[in-house]
Amino acid sequence: MGVELQSPGEPVSELRESFRSGKTRSYKWRKTQLKGILRMIVEKETEITDALYVDLSKPKLESFIHEITLAKHSCELTLKELEHWMKPEKVSSILTAFPSSSKIVSEPLGVVLIISAWNFPFLLGIDPVIGAIAAGNAVVLKPSESSPATSSLFARILPSYVDSSCIKIVEGSISETTRLLEQKWDKILYTGNAIVARIILAAAAKHLTPVVLELGGKCPVVVDSDIDLKAAARRIVVGKWGTNNGQACIAPDYIITTKSFSPKLVDALKTTLEKFYGKEPMKSEDLSRVVNSNHFSRLTRLLADEKVSGKVIHGGERDEKQLKIAPTLLLDIPDDSLMMQEEIFGPLLPIITVDNLEESFDLINSKPKPLAAYLFTTSKKLKEKFLNSVSAGGMLINDTTLHFTNTNLPFGGVGESGMGSYHGKFSFDAFTHKKGVLHRSFVGEVSARYPPYTPRKQKFLKAVLNGDITDLVLSVFGCLKS
Repeated sequence: MGVELQSPGEPVSELRESFRSGKTRSYKWRKTQLKGILRMIVEKETEITDALYVDLSKPKLESFIHEITLAKHSCELTLKELEHWMKPEKVSSILTAFPSSSKIVSEPLGVVLIISAWNFPFLLGIDPVIGAIAAGNAVVLKPSESSPATSSLFARILPSYVDSSCIKIVEGSISETTRLLEQKWDKILYTGNAIVARIILAAAAKHLTPVVLELGGKCPVVVDSDIDLKAAARRIVVGKWGTNNGQACIAPDYIITTKSFSPKLVDALKTTLEKFYGKEPMKSEDLSRVVNSNHFSRLTRLLADEKVSGKVIHGGERDEKQLKIAPTLLLDIPDDSLMMQEEIFGPLLPIITVDNLEESFDLINSKPKPLAAYLFTTSKKLKEKFLNSVSAGGMLINDTTLHFTNTNLPFGGVGESGMGSYHGKFSFDAFTHKKGVLHRSFVGEVSARYPPYTPRKQKFLKAVLNGDITDLVLSVFGCLKS
């Protein structure tokens, strides 16, 4: 079961004692915990899927592809590569320390806190835990209170598969999170929004605790006219509505295309939406619901903004009782509307038109840096300009969201969309201190480094530091004798 906080220092003191014992540092302990997590994912697949459905009405296939499979692959990769990741990295030494050897040692940080999000509550909880364990840390996972079924599931099943003296679950809401943030941690990883991130960063600053912040932002999709329109429409639709019905930090937030091409793109999107979710999408079992009434009200407020009145060109239906909003397209809403100022995080997708696609770069760069930016084009010139002109946490050309699944790529934000990164080896590195170690023998002692500093010693040291081989050869013998 999850830990109930009896005092502000719990469970941190117990975890710190466990970490100081050294048990989390061994390869054997790390491997045992990871195998336990992998076994949990396999054995509890049905229960995980059921919890995700309770929290979000998430379709079973989405749960399997986006959460269970990705978590399983993350654990398998870590088990396969962990021994290699843990090995010290040999690096070149320097002449002034001759003879010597140098290496970088991966050292666990200590006791870390992971605060996960509600939109992919299983994956975004367990994936960073995998990285923290792999790095040899003791861990507290605080699941989101907005996904209570998954939070409860974690608290109930995880302790049966891992060492509960080093890995703990703390359930609760704002008060529990606040009490956790009062403690000293060796690292905090938070997935969520920028408002809460600022609170976490301020709390971490009191203890000089490093943080990884996985946030969001308005992820743009720039669409050129020289594309496979059918394929592009399918990839945009599944990236927006097929990832938790738009409730994803890397879901497309708005589209930019040319005025001349927009009618074709709109028709293709409408056709694809009807093909995927039917003529009555509110009845589709392949769309997640809005997570709760607060988020439903927020999305309704975006639609009710008088600045977007008359701009809905597809969808717009909503049912507050079922917390459902149909996939909705809007055309040419003003940039000062609420929908273009806030991250949407839901099934609404504005389409903005411009005369020339290169105008899109200024529009994107006028907003905080997004977590992801997408471009559909076959133009090499446009690809290069997009890559060099737009700053984002990650980029994908001719598709959406798939870069998240590549564990060889770092996943993280920049600016308002976050700091730090994880996934695969990057998760291991996120929870590791890279300790530089230089080892010398007692031979090769050179008196030039010690006082008194004679002219001969000075000449020798200048030759060494400047890389002047001629002066070095001429002075070395005398310096060794002096």
